[in-house]
Parts: sequence; C-alpha cells; structure tokens
Amino acid sequence: MYRILVVITLSEKGIETIKSTPELPKKETEFVSLWKEREILESFYISTSKKDAVLIFKEIDEAECKEMINNLPYYPYMEKIEYHFLNKQF
Repeated sequence: MYRILVVITLSEKGIETIKSTPELPKKETEFVSLWKEREILESFYISTSKKDAVLIFKEIDEAECKEMINNLPYYPYMEKIEYHFLNKQF
C-alpha cells in the first residue's frame, strides 16, 4: 500500500511565533483533525521538543499531499519539509 511520509521541521523563530499566538495551534489542529476524519492521515507524531513532526498519509497523491501541507497555518514557519514515498509491507 502506498504511503507518503512527511517530516516537518519548524524554524526557531517560527516556534516563538507559534507559542506567542494561541490561535495558530488551534487552527493547525483543525486541519489535522479533518485529515484524520477523512481517513487520509494514518499517523501523526510530534517530537518532544515540538520542533519536528512526522505525518503518514494514505490514499492521496503527491500533489494533493504537498498542497495540503502548503495550506497549513504553520507552513510559513516551516524550515524544512521532506517527502518520502513508501510502500507499506505489513
């Protein structure tokens, strides 16, 4: 089964902005919750430092995945985004 693993790293300045703007995390959570409800987000992890996140998507293509990430409220604060295309073995 085809999966897209996305690794996101926030910038230090971005983390400061997010911490000082309480509505940003709420808006971000709304996106993640919607993806979970649509059953296209299989897994979601946040590092203990809250600087990195790992998302695993299913049943979407590369263009849709990138568009979804680009629409996130945290997108302007992302320092690095990596996309890895996987085939689930078990």
